[in-house]
Order: sequence, then C-alpha cells, then structure tokens
Amino acid sequence: MSRIGNKIITLPEGVTITVNGDVAEVKGPKGTLNVAINKGITLHQEGNVVSFTRANEEKQTKQNHGTTRANVAAAVVGVKDGYKKTLDMIGIGFKAQMKGEAVELWAGYSHTITIAPTKGAKISVADLTKITVEGIDKQAVGQTAALIRDVRRPEPYLGKGIRYTDEHVVTKEGKRAGSK
Repeated sequence: MSRIGNKIITLPEGVTITVNGDVAEVKGPKGTLNVAINKGITLHQEGNVVSFTRANEEKQTKQNHGTTRANVAAAVVGVKDGYKKTLDMIGIGFKAQMKGEAVELWAGYSHTITIAPTKGAKISVADLTKITVEGIDKQAVGQTAALIRDVRRPEPYLGKGIRYTDEHVVTKEGKRAGSK
C-alpha cells in the first residue's frame, strides 16, 4: 500500500489542474507546469480535492502511485509559492558574479566556472558570496543549486567551499591536534 499515493491534495485558491491524456497541467499565480501521469495511475478531482488511484497491484504501478502524487503535489506548491535555495561561498577569494542569465564563479581554481540555470530556474547573486536559485519547478531549482555546489563542495578541515545556507558541515580536527 502506498501511503504517499493515497494522500489527497487540497488545491489552494488560484490553482487549477486540468488533465489532457497522460499529462496534468497545473496553473497558478506564478505560472504553469506540466506533470506526466504514469501509466496505470488515474487522477480524480472533486472541487479542490485531488486524489490518485492505481489500476492494479503490480510492483511498478505501486511505485508510480506515490511518485505521481508527489510530483503533482510539488507542482501545486511550485505554482502557488515557488521554490528557493540559497548557497554561501566560504573561502578567501571565492566570489560569484552574474554573466547574463548564468553565474560566473571564482572558487579557488586557476579559471572561472560558468553555470547556466536549467529550464525553470533563475539564478541571482545578492552579494559576492550569496547565490539564490528560484523557480516554480522543484527539480530544476534543486538541480541548478546542486550544479553550483558541485563546483567546490565544502571540505571537512576548514569548511571552505560552496554550501547551502542551512547546511551544517562537520569539521574534522587535523593530524597535529589529534597527536596531543
């Protein structure tokens, strides 16, 4: 039994869902998203309540049940409120600068690295070390933020690198401190 798949979605005011074949179109104040409805899953809408049922009890259909419901729920939140991730650059000489739609990063290498946002996400730089990724597509926002973080992941000794604002990096003690 899929616990996630059986949960209902209550549509907030201003958000509508229309089903065209195997695609659900979610419209809201921030935009429109198309979500694929997997084979064997049926979307039922009664007023502002959306529920999902599956056609059979095969393993793949059960897996798709929860996934489809989660994807539609993420689209509803995205078109209503949107998603946002912030990253901090920590290190001497680390900085970010906008270059058109993309962001150019100085992260301790001999060259700069340019990261373009994936479709559905928008990058902005508040100051030299704060990067914000926003958008209505949860997957696009997360993927763009992960690409930026992968340029220089936080290292465990000094904590230098690019990290999410709410991320806690556990630092290790060096060889010298451990020998006493």
